[in-house]
Amino acid sequence: MIWLRLEGLFVLAISTLSYWQSGGNWIWFAALFLVPDLSLLGYLMGPRTGAVFYNLAHSYVGPICALIGLWLSGQTALLPLVLIWFAHIGFDRALGYGLKYMTGFRHTHLGEIGREHARQP
Repeated sequence: MIWLRLEGLFVLAISTLSYWQSGGNWIWFAALFLVPDLSLLGYLMGPRTGAVFYNLAHSYVGPICALIGLWLSGQTALLPLVLIWFAHIGFDRALGYGLKYMTGFRHTHLGEIGREHARQP
């Protein structure tokens, strides 16, 4: 699991550095950084729907597809938004928040999350 968390930290660092290199506005970065977490509202409709919404917003597939679409269309003005999305996913993964299983929010591909699980070696 440590490798997956380090991978998340690496994605966070590279996407944040790329955002800086692109000349992105840091106010926008701060304002939009947590937008993918709005997907948590899916849990209001149950754990299965919540997991689907969360995973759609927190999988690398979404920003990769957006990046390819921007590259193919030549619309580089939206690149900073994709970099913020990558940074958010990397941040979550570095903290141990993985993609969710349909059994509940605490069950992720990086293991169970929660206070009682944080104390275990």
